[in-house]
Amino acid sequence: MKLPFVLAKKFVAGESFSEAKPEVEVLNKKQIKVTLDLLGENVSDKETADLTVQSYIDLIDEIHNAGLDSSISIKLTMLGLDIDREYCKENLFSLLEVAKRNKQFVRIDMEGSDYTDVTIQLFKEAFSEFGAHVGIVIQAYLHRTEKDINELANLGADIRLCKGAYKEPKNVAIQDMDEIRAKFKDYTKILFEKTNYPRIATHDDELINWVKSYTQDTGISKEKFEFQMLYGLRQETMEDFVRDGYNARVYVPYGTMWFPYYKRRLMERKENVWFILSTMFKN
Repeated sequence: MKLPFVLAKKFVAGESFSEAKPEVEVLNKKQIKVTLDLLGENVSDKETADLTVQSYIDLIDEIHNAGLDSSISIKLTMLGLDIDREYCKENLFSLLEVAKRNKQFVRIDMEGSDYTDVTIQLFKEAFSEFGAHVGIVIQAYLHRTEKDINELANLGADIRLCKGAYKEPKNVAIQDMDEIRAKFKDYTKILFEKTNYPRIATHDDELINWVKSYTQDTGISKEKFEFQMLYGLRQETMEDFVRDGYNARVYVPYGTMWFPYYKRRLMERKENVWFILSTMFKN
């Protein structure tokens, strides 16, 4: 597995926090914020889920002690969602209690469509209890997203909007990229209208340029939102954002579960393969 990890190192900051920390510090020095993402998903036993909760708690402490400008991203399936909903909720709330005490922010990541409904419901329950300490991800390509994003925006939720990376059937998700882009723009307008700080997660230049034009035309300040990208992809673009006065955030994955994560990502959508291969040998 050493050779694949050498390739994955462009997109994974390390297998431990101590390995990822220098990469975060470099980004912070460039005034780029970070979200640390401990890789893994679909935990099937409580022992592993409990260890994962402790790993997340330790991560919050490590971020605080290191003085990093970083939040964290979590997957509910790592907290035991596949085992039992209420057990997962207890783990989530325990983690958010620690985040609240440390004035930290936790992003609940969105997984495949089988988990969309329960993820949103658990987020709502967490949001009612922990407010600004928790946020959610919404995927533009799902047919259900128009209803979800309006409902969540009306609640004042902190929403990260992305296209969606999972391979989903036609009855669940839009397949045409131009239509996905159109929906992304529509939902971005909703976020700007109804939420305080939209998180725009995309590597798509058409969408990036549209957001810049839209915010300029409507008088929305650059400080009122942020662009987000993934570690190892287009760092120069992120640095350009900062120089131009925009807020920028990089999602930095790390952990020992890098291989199944990236294997699944690559196999799910052919666009992911070509995108990663096209950037693998770029700065």
